[in-house]
Order: sequence, then structure tokens, then C-alpha cells
Amino acid sequence: MPIPIQFAPFILNQYYQIRFATVDDLDAIVAIYNAEILTGTANWNDQAVCLSEYQQRFQQLQTQQFPMIVVEDLQHKKVAGYAYYAAFRSISGYRQTIEHSVFIDPNYARQGLGKALMQQLIYLATQQQMHIMVAAIDSENTGSIVLHQQLGFVQTGYMPEVGQKFGQWRDLVLMQLQLQQA
Repeated sequence: MPIPIQFAPFILNQYYQIRFATVDDLDAIVAIYNAEILTGTANWNDQAVCLSEYQQRFQQLQTQQFPMIVVEDLQHKKVAGYAYYAAFRSISGYRQTIEHSVFIDPNYARQGLGKALMQQLIYLATQQQMHIMVAAIDSENTGSIVLHQQLGFVQTGYMPEVGQKFGQWRDLVLMQLQLQQA
């Protein structure tokens, strides 16, 4: 089980802060996640999720001592995006390898919020003495691939046609970051 972490809200600027997610944030988180499911290819689920499903995911992360963080629009008191990491695989030999997810409300895209969330995830994972952070990215999501490269991730795999979205086969890029070097 990961080491418990301490994390004070991180003020990005006068407009945004990053903090741990709470149960009260889950409605907004589900709305952001479902918007991506229904319109984007960053997530290959094809069915929207309900609040109770996400409540279970949130509880599981807390039980396993993995963080879920949000970036909050301070002026509008609104969740603009969220991120978390969880176990990469359930086999014990992978216990120090995690896989992360980051989702931004489309109204807040291209403002650097995804990068800020990623930087905080890397910080938290390092605090928890994780070894490798894995990213699984749709091959056409060049913005995410470039962002991960900027943060020190390297491509370690390419898996053609391993998933489907909107009736099309999708290719998966695997990237990883060795956290002790981050």
C-alpha cells in the first residue's frame, strides 16, 4: 500500500488552485469525464458513467491511498479539471508502478491546467515513493504526447488497433516516467 501523503492546496495563480478532490466534487468530475466519453478519444469508454460508479472509484482510490486532485476555478467555484493515479496492475510486483488519468473541462482547455495537474501528480507519486508513472494515450492525441514528453516521459510502446471508439480502431501510445529522475 502506498505511503500516505500530505498535500496542501496549491495556488496556481489568482484564478486557480489545485487541491484534493472531495465527495462534493464528484458531480462536476462525472460531467467532465462523461463529456470526454461522449465526444472525445482520450478515453475509449463508450458509455457514460453514473455518479454511483464514480463514487466507488473515488472510494477505492481513497482506500488504496491514491490521490484524486482537482483544479478549481476560484472565481466561479467550479472544478475545471481533475486527475488521479492508481495501480498499473493488481499483481504485487507492480506495486510501485502507477497509471494516471487527467481530464479537463473543455471550457478550460489549453490554459495549462492539464500540465499543472500532471506536475502535482508527479510530485505526489514521488512523495509516495512510486517508481514508474505510466501514460496510455490515444496515438492521435498529439497534444497529450507532447505534454508528456515535456514532463520527461518517454515512449516505451505502441499498440496498433487495441481499442475502438466511435466505430474506429484506435492505436495506443504507452509512455512512462521514472519518478526518481523526475
